[in-house]
Amino acid sequence: MPVDQSSAHHPVIAIDGPAAAGKTTVGRLLADRLGWTFLDTGVLYRALAWLAAQRDISPTDEGRLTEMARGLDVRVQRPTVDDGRDADVYLGAQDITWAIREPAVDRVVSVIAALPTVRAELVPMQRRAAADGPAIVVGRDIGTMIFPAAPLKVYLSASLEERARRRVVEITAQGTTNDRASVLADLQRRDTLDRGRAYAPLTMAVDAVEVSTDNRNPDDVVDAILALWRAQRPT
Repeated sequence: MPVDQSSAHHPVIAIDGPAAAGKTTVGRLLADRLGWTFLDTGVLYRALAWLAAQRDISPTDEGRLTEMARGLDVRVQRPTVDDGRDADVYLGAQDITWAIREPAVDRVVSVIAALPTVRAELVPMQRRAAADGPAIVVGRDIGTMIFPAAPLKVYLSASLEERARRRVVEITAQGTTNDRASVLADLQRRDTLDRGRAYAPLTMAVDAVEVSTDNRNPDDVVDAILALWRAQRPT
């Protein structure tokens, strides 16, 4: 396992969990409340998946995808467009915020994310999130692989049915349609891929705290995480 050195200098709150558990929304709100840097690491894999599709590269071509990951020029910043996005995502100069949320990307991103050399190539980029200050970092293996020394690790969970409902709402907001049964099946497939991959699978770190987002609004979840943080590091 790669050694986590960044969090020795700046605190990191690591948030993991399955697709549509609320990681991005909660992470962004938490970062805003604390005034910390925010990184949704899933954006990196989505950007790579989208770029591979543009170049007609197979999601199983590990060699070419690893090479692409090495030169991936992704920038994530606070939202500048009021269209429901949690952040602006740029690949070079191109705004790909909504493009990387399309169903076509959903179908292949977990396949690409399971490739060991791709994941290894993106580790330094993810750790740089805490290079200049404290950070909220969300993903699938943040507490187990990227920042194993993070002082607070949270695992966000939600029922499959609730996650499917959220994803349908998100897809509809983008002006796209997809029936609930298809969304449910896709989430189940992604869960299987994410939890079953040989390298850095989705799993709850042994010292993580599970926080359910079922029947809770994002602010309530943020309050719960802040309480955990303050109880651990009173100021």
